[in-house]
Amino acid sequence: MTEVRLRDEDSLERALKLFKRKLQKSGLFGELRRRRHYVKPSEARAIKTAAAERRKRKKKVVKSEW
Repeated sequence: MTEVRLRDEDSLERALKLFKRKLQKSGLFGELRRRRHYVKPSEARAIKTAAAERRKRKKKVVKSEW
C-alpha cells in the first residue's frame, strides 16, 4: 500500500503530486496499463523483442564530437 505523509502546511495538490510520484516509482501505473487487456504470450515476446531492438539501436547511435 502506498502511503504519503504530509506536513501541516502541505496542500491537497501537493499530496496528490507526491502520491502520483510514488505510484510512478513503484511501477503500479505500468502494471495497470499492462493488465488492462490480455496479451498473448507470442505478442508479449514480440513486444519485448521490439523494445530490446529499440534499446540496441539507441545505444548504437554514436554521438558526434564537436
